[in-house]
Amino acid sequence: MSHSGAIEFKDDRKAGRLLAVEDGEAVGLIAYFVTEAAPHALVAVHTVVEPGHEGRGIAGDLVKTFYGIAAGAGVPVVPLCPYAASWAARHPEHAPAAPAEVVAAAKAQLDASPDLW
Repeated sequence: MSHSGAIEFKDDRKAGRLLAVEDGEAVGLIAYFVTEAAPHALVAVHTVVEPGHEGRGIAGDLVKTFYGIAAGAGVPVVPLCPYAASWAARHPEHAPAAPAEVVAAAKAQLDASPDLW
């Protein structure tokens, strides 16, 4: 399988998806939501890499990009996805911890409507 294109990252805020796109095809994504309460943190729920694309660093690049988007917007990230949380623990320089009350609000919002994610 050849990989000719560079991977682009596209934030589809309305759908709650950060997509990794290669040659016009989504090869991975982070499913996320934005907390209703200020500071409107970005909450990573799932990180997915499509079969056949694992082991290429796509998931890590997705999480790094996700943190970059949040930093650019001046909002925290709450990594409820286990992969995103472990990546954040390994890369604290790119992944500042969200305040405890923001994490609690994100978990409460997820618990209130788990069927959405």
